[in-house]
Amino acid sequence: MFNAIVSAGTLRTALDSVSVLVEECKLHLDDDQIAIRAVDPANVGMVDLTLSADAFESYEADGGVIGVNLSRLQDIAGMAGSDDLVHLELDEETRKLHISIDGLEYTLALIDPESVRQEPDIPDLDLPAKIVLEGRDINRAVKAADMVSDHIALGVAEDAEQFYVDAEGDTDDVHFELDTEDLIDLTVGPAHSLFSLDYLKDMNKAIPGDAEVTIDLGEEFPVKLHFDVAEADGSVTYMLAPRIQSD
Repeated sequence: MFNAIVSAGTLRTALDSVSVLVEECKLHLDDDQIAIRAVDPANVGMVDLTLSADAFESYEADGGVIGVNLSRLQDIAGMAGSDDLVHLELDEETRKLHISIDGLEYTLALIDPESVRQEPDIPDLDLPAKIVLEGRDINRAVKAADMVSDHIALGVAEDAEQFYVDAEGDTDDVHFELDTEDLIDLTVGPAHSLFSLDYLKDMNKAIPGDAEVTIDLGEEFPVKLHFDVAEADGSVTYMLAPRIQSD
């Protein structure tokens, strides 16, 4: 059983944060939240999303799991204005999702959850450095790095108490740094890892500029980015595996 009403803006934010990595996913319709966990086909990027019942105008669910094609669901949600309400109701017999938006009725065929790529286990990493900054600062760093390279180094200068971003191209380099005055918070520790810029660019698309983003970082470890959505009634966590540097 699943019957819920949510604003189109909240639904789109949730879908966008997952679709930057995967085209289809499992939705866990728990009694107090929707949860999605997925990993991209190359096992490099991972997303963990929760949207609590409080993010909905109304919410009823009993713990089922459905499989959805994200782009088709996004297309439907895209037909609504941000403040429009979207009514989602699961038809148990046909295993289809009925969606209604301001007079528009849509019936979405679901995917067998068993056919969707297996969900990843999120590694429990105790990373030494923690950086808290605004989404717009990540956007600046990613855009700057993208001008010169296809990979990006994230690190912490412990002595200077700075978070830095480096990108080295064939001819040009970019260095971007933020000290404690520019950051919301900083826990210094040994941290420097290299990542694929393509993945960070995709994740960056889903990070609101005014979001408070927490980055957990180590030395040649995955990076973890966490931020709230839906006025803190939902959360998104990304993990990205490092590119191991060869000597």
